[in-house]
Amino acid sequence: MALPFAVLISGRGSNLLALERATRDGRIDGRIAIVVSDRADAAGIPAANALGLATAVLEPDRGLDRAAYGEALSALLEKSGAGLVALAGFMRILDGGFVRRWQGRLLNIHPSLLPAYPGLHTHRRVLEAGERAHGCTVHYVVEELDAGPAIIQARLTVRPGEDEAVLSARVRRLEHIIYPRAVDWCAGGRLEWRDGAAWLDGKPLQAPIVEEDA
Repeated sequence: MALPFAVLISGRGSNLLALERATRDGRIDGRIAIVVSDRADAAGIPAANALGLATAVLEPDRGLDRAAYGEALSALLEKSGAGLVALAGFMRILDGGFVRRWQGRLLNIHPSLLPAYPGLHTHRRVLEAGERAHGCTVHYVVEELDAGPAIIQARLTVRPGEDEAVLSARVRRLEHIIYPRAVDWCAGGRLEWRDGAAWLDGKPLQAPIVEEDA
């Protein structure tokens, strides 16, 4: 049975669109139950509506503190029937109560090779540091920011003279490959959360699966 999952966005939703394509072409045995944004002006919302997906906007400026926002978001997701939540450029930090409620059913895609470069502006920081290796990581979400068990990474070599915009586009292409793969692993029961760790095919992941790119 196809897994219903939610996608949370704050912007254009490029990973949302990659996940939606993967559900249509059979790379994910699942369906998007709802798309939720914390911003009414997120470009991903009209894009999702155009694809016939259910959408909702839950803005934080409704007088809700982080805990109350988490409760409202959780109620919205539960009503949708989502069994998994995929953060896809969702820029709001979720409170501990929400994370604990959805523990093991909450994924994120981060534009760096975690644990290196958590947080924002990863491409700029990588270039400023003169790194040769960069990429992206799908990981389980825990209460500490960008610190959950890594599941799969895609790695590329930073090219001489490359600027932030070009590097960002190269990493984004890889995100669109590995995020659908991780979601499908969840949908098929291959990927599981056990005792604070990621398990794939019945074995604990001692390190993330790594995909290499030029």
